[in-house]
Amino acid sequence: MTWQCLALDLRDDPASIAEYERWHRAEFIWPEVVHSIRAAGILDMRIFRTGNRLTMLMRVGPEFDAGAKAAADAASERVRAWEALMSTFQQPLPWAEAGQKWVPMRQIFDLADCG
Repeated sequence: MTWQCLALDLRDDPASIAEYERWHRAEFIWPEVVHSIRAAGILDMRIFRTGNRLTMLMRVGPEFDAGAKAAADAASERVRAWEALMSTFQQPLPWAEAGQKWVPMRQIFDLADCG
């Protein structure tokens, strides 16, 4: 199992940020979205926020394949609708590629490497 870390910005508007957070509470997130995350081999997912910057941590199993997850999401009408809704709150990072939402972060330090 490994961790992946990704980043994304929200539109810098307090009301929009509050609404985005509301959609991510357990009672509001769509069950189909949770199912798609778990079915892809994502064992744990957490999203943190500071200001309008989000950081997502995903603990994934060996079967996780980001390309397969993207294909499955594209085939799901409900997940596509969720992503369209979330896009109304999000904005790409300045260095994101065209059409890229969550940008993978590169690990630069691991305390375990320090003995």
